[in-house]
Amino acid sequence: MRAVLTAATSLLAVTGSALAQPDGWSEAEIVELDTAIQSLMAEEEVVGLAYALIDESEVAHVAAFGYRNRKNAAPLETDSIMYGASLTKAAFGYYVLMLVDEGLIDLDASIADYLPRPLPEYDEWADLADQPQWRDLTARIILSNGTGFANFRWLEEDGRLQFHFPPGERQTYSAEGFYILQHVIEEGLGLDLKEEMQTRIFDRFGMTDTSMQWREDFADHLADGYAMDGTFEPHDERSGVSAAGSMDTTIADQARMWAGMVRGEGLSAEARAEFVSPSQVIRSPGQFPTITTEEDPRAAAIGLAAGLGVITFQDETGHWFDKGGHNPWTGNRATCHEETQRCIVLLANSVRAELIYSQIVEQAMGENPMPWWWVYPEQFVE
Repeated sequence: MRAVLTAATSLLAVTGSALAQPDGWSEAEIVELDTAIQSLMAEEEVVGLAYALIDESEVAHVAAFGYRNRKNAAPLETDSIMYGASLTKAAFGYYVLMLVDEGLIDLDASIADYLPRPLPEYDEWADLADQPQWRDLTARIILSNGTGFANFRWLEEDGRLQFHFPPGERQTYSAEGFYILQHVIEEGLGLDLKEEMQTRIFDRFGMTDTSMQWREDFADHLADGYAMDGTFEPHDERSGVSAAGSMDTTIADQARMWAGMVRGEGLSAEARAEFVSPSQVIRSPGQFPTITTEEDPRAAAIGLAAGLGVITFQDETGHWFDKGGHNPWTGNRATCHEETQRCIVLLANSVRAELIYSQIVEQAMGENPMPWWWVYPEQFVE
């Protein structure tokens, strides 16, 4: 079934600014991009997709197409509640850098320095009792996915959390590390992550429809999910707060957040530079599977590395950074160019949108070094 596509909604009324700066996207280019996205969605049967353009660190355009619920013919809109998935990790990394600025945490200090008792003495991390490498974990290593853990412990044959590589040796994408750093912040620093993210990130950037935990007022305008085969999955009411991926949000709010992070709002210049600087070299042929010793020369060719909640890479035009978010019904992406302070942010309640993201990003951002072969290795096999 092909998605019926709704009209785009500009943020002009919200921001009061022009669609783009003089050297940015023209109105004609934005109309052309809107049209191209709708055509691609129809070709790949993408149920719902929303996107935002950021130019010179300001929101230039926001649009939403398709359905938030196909059966009910409920259109996806710029204020529809969508699952942020692992875009949460970028927001969390930015938040941790605020703590760094305030001297509450050191990026390169052992997490043991902040906990009242050893990590394995907490039930959730008892698996590490015979693995002293946990003391080598730091906020930088965790945020740059250098822990050496699998993405989730339940992926292990025995279901136990374990180090596959020494911390800091290889990039191994892992939610488990983010859980540990969340524990350090809550247990060691005595901070409430939900409230911290709300006041320091969401309130700061005017994100009125974003939360780390389900809110009842989301129920009347949320987007349900659709798998690769079109199977329906209702939007779940996430009761837990997770630094790795519990954020509910809207495309309008994500536009504000990424614009603010591009500007470096709330951070010192030094901390903002850390956010997008390469902290952990990436050599693997794909983000998944996470545990591998295989290497791909294409990674070195673009300087592929992990920043603090994002990935970074280079081309002749300068420095790029990116973050994705994914589950079987969700496909999100934010890709930014540092020098021009331009981004495209994409949220989809249909994972099939990932099939068209490379074309959308190229049309919006021009020729770029985005490592599609790494972020979606199953789709980009040569």
